[in-house]
Order: sequence, then C-alpha cells, then structure tokens
Amino acid sequence: MPDVPSTSVVTVFLRNRGDVLLLHRSDDVGSYAGQWGAVAGHLEDDDPLDAALSEIDEEVGRSEHEVSLVRQGPSFSVEDEDRGTEWVVHPFLFDATTRDVSLNWETDEAEWTSPTAILRRDVVPDLWRSYRSVAPSIVDLTDDTSHGSSYLSLRALEVLRDRAALLATTDAPDIKDARARLVETAQRLLDARPSMAALANRIHRVMHASHPEPTPERIEQNAHDAIGRAIDADTEAARRTAEQIAGHRVLTLSRSGTVLDALRMADPAPSVLVADSHPGREGIGVAETLAGHGLDVTLLPDAAVAATLATGEVDAVLVGADTIHSSGRVVNKVGTRGTALAARREEVPFYAACAVDKISVEDSTISETADPRSVYEGGADVQVVAPRFDETPPDLVTGGIITERGIHSPEGIATLADELEQLRSWK
Repeated sequence: MPDVPSTSVVTVFLRNRGDVLLLHRSDDVGSYAGQWGAVAGHLEDDDPLDAALSEIDEEVGRSEHEVSLVRQGPSFSVEDEDRGTEWVVHPFLFDATTRDVSLNWETDEAEWTSPTAILRRDVVPDLWRSYRSVAPSIVDLTDDTSHGSSYLSLRALEVLRDRAALLATTDAPDIKDARARLVETAQRLLDARPSMAALANRIHRVMHASHPEPTPERIEQNAHDAIGRAIDADTEAARRTAEQIAGHRVLTLSRSGTVLDALRMADPAPSVLVADSHPGREGIGVAETLAGHGLDVTLLPDAAVAATLATGEVDAVLVGADTIHSSGRVVNKVGTRGTALAARREEVPFYAACAVDKISVEDSTISETADPRSVYEGGADVQVVAPRFDETPPDLVTGGIITERGIHSPEGIATLADELEQLRSWK
C-alpha cells in the first residue's frame, strides 16, 4: 500500500506437548479485538528476539528461563486494507516448560490447543502463515543433526497433523486425492530419517489407527493424539530409568532426552560423568544442562571413558538409543560400543533407556555420517571417517533395556518388535 508507513510486530507461538498457546484479544486492545492470535506486540527499536521475550513476559507472565527458542522465521508483510495498515511480521516459536500463564489486559481468554485450530477460528490476519513459517517441515527433519529421534518423531507427527488439517479445511481434492496426498506425506516422513525407528513407528501407528477410513480429519486427530501419547511414553521410560539409577554415580554419553529427564528426576540425585561425545561434542551441552539443574557433574573426553570405568568409582553406564534392533542391538552415538566393552571389562552394568517405539522391526545397518569437518579441517591430503552411530551387541547390554513397560533383556525385545510390525499393515 503506497504512502502507508509499515509497523513491525512480533508474533510468538509458545509450544507445549504439541499444542500452541492461542490468546483471545480483549475489547480493550486497539486492533483485532475479539479475534484469536498468538503472543504479539509492536517492535520499536528492539532486536526482534528481545521484543519476543519481552512480550512473553508481559502477556503471559513467563520469563526467558521458562521458554527456549526453537526458531525465528523470516519476516513478511501483511496488508490490511480495511485498516490502512501494513504489518511487518517477525514470527517466533518457543518451547515452554509449563502451561501456566498470567494474562494481562490485552487478553480475555487463553487456550492451549492444536495449532490447526487456527484454520477453524476467527484469527488475526495471516496467523497461519506466521505459524507455518516456524513450524517443522520434512526438510527440517532431514537436515536436523542436533536432536535425537524422540524429538524428531514428535516433529514428524506435527508435520503429518498439519498437512491433514490443511486438506480437511480447504476445498482441495476429493477424498481419494486427499488420502493419496496424506499417504505420500507419510512416506516422505518415513524416508526423511529411515534410520530412526521412533519416527517410523509413530507415523505407522497413526496411519494404522486411521484405517480403514483414513480421512484427513481422522489422521489429523490421530496424529495430534499420538504426540501426547509419545511424550507420555518417553516420560514414563525416564521415570523407570530414574528409579534404577537414583543415588548412583553414572556415566553417560551423547544427548538423550530420556536420559536427561531420568537424571533430573532421580531421587536421591545421582552424580554424573559425561563424555564430551565427539564428533559433535553434544556432551558439553548435556553437562551444562545437568549442572544447571544442580547435579554433581564431571565432563571428560571420550578417550578417558575406559580409564574412568577402570577406577571402580562408576556404578552404572546409562545411554539412550536412536534405535533398538529386534535382536537387542543398541544403535546409538558412536562411542557407545567402546563404552559398553569397557563397562563389561570392569563389571559395570550397562543400561540403554528409550520408549518402546524406538524398537526397529528391521535389522538394517545405519550408515549416517557426521560432517567430516567435525573431525578434521586441515589441508593435508587425508581421508576422514566420521560415523555418527555405532551398534552395541546385546551381550554387552548387561543391565538391560529400560522402556516405559519396564526392564527388558535383549532377548525380550523380539516380542515387542513383533507387536510393532503389525502397525505396518496399513500399507
């Protein structure tokens, strides 16, 4: 719109358990009263991120310590001809640790709900566009090397849910075409990270539950419900693990959400040794996180793991798992197998913790590699090998595999794999 000055704003989505926080704007606000929106506010001379955090504090009473930035989307313009206004929107997505909110005068109602509710409500202009710019995508799943399979499986369910909602709320295709598009989306999600059993099992679970009449509405609801069930399964696996390691001196490596939660839940609190987990060195972030929760934490290089276990001062080794094969083999960050060998040599019990959905019905080898530059960036003519995963044989998993259903011997995993196999019948 010519000659109309633009106004910059931030639009902030808070996410918890797959839901986002929507706010019903009160009659006291100057624009879009009575419509639903996200946390939002004008951007003056502030940095957009600073403004987003300020609005979170002002509108819902949550501090920056209670939220974590997931993504800042690209800014875009929205022309409101009725108001003679051009908004320049800066969208954000944060994960929130709590659903507690303290509303100010701008809001008369708040609701945690599926973001797909945006498609069915009277909302502020282009709210769905704002959400889509920060929502997960199939490309994100393919390229993400910093999160584990539990996290990525939840994001895959969100992608499937959102795609189904779009087909359910637009004049798109007939039902056969809609089903074909959703089957294609499900397959693309399965292909995005074929090595991650949790992602595959959770997509298969939704599609299996949606048959024999896989309407977009049914797939949307089943995918959203599956997010909550998956989070509950991960939480219960962590709780059972916490019972096993409470008060112990525990060595861990890499980054596992289940392991992190278990170490934080355990009472009495364990003392923790964390290998730095090269390549990637995500162990450093794990150590910092645990120390921030008040645990006694020691960070050590991967090369010191065997010697540390030989001191006799470690009670247990605890790792997560990207995949558990039906044979009981544990696929996890490279270094896990060597740690398990050293633990067996020193008679230290070795545990793997994960939800049942991480059990694979296939025994294929995982061949993902890290960026070679994470190992060597010099100019010499050398070949670099940078595997991301290794496989730990079942006989080295001496403590057992802990899931939301209890502790399993490696041999007992086969029965669970047979159960998961049935979910694939939808194809």
